[in-house]
Amino acid sequence: MWRARHFVPDGTGGFRPQLRRLERAVLADLPDRVLALIEERHPATARLFPAAYPADPEADADYRRATAAELLEARRTCLRALAEGLRQRTISAEELEVWVAAFETLRLVLGTQLDVQEDMTPPAPDDPLAAPFALFQFLSLLQDEAVQALSGLLPEEAEAP
Repeated sequence: MWRARHFVPDGTGGFRPQLRRLERAVLADLPDRVLALIEERHPATARLFPAAYPADPEADADYRRATAAELLEARRTCLRALAEGLRQRTISAEELEVWVAAFETLRLVLGTQLDVQEDMTPPAPDDPLAAPFALFQFLSLLQDEAVQALSGLLPEEAEAP
């Protein structure tokens, strides 16, 4: 079945999120759930803060001390912006960029919980993982559509002579 795009340009450089009521409800619940996991340092959030220097534990510890608070605040900000923006009829391009980051944060946590692999076969419909996997795919779709919508704002490249 064909589905309209989720992010339609509004003619002013912003976008109208075209999300169904159920989609908005599901998305509205996710940021708080993931923020709670981040606050409790749940293992599912490990991919949000990957090692910068995996071969050098001391350098990695220094990096984490220097950037941990900033990275954590960036994740919080994007998740809160998504939750708040879902109530708006239009959002700016900058807000949609933040939503892209929020979708990625949600995908990383859910993907870690599901142990998503690149060549993974989707679970059968009666599998308990089917619904969370469908949510993961939906977040992937939204992220892709948001990037596509934003790319429509880029200037056209001039062809070389």
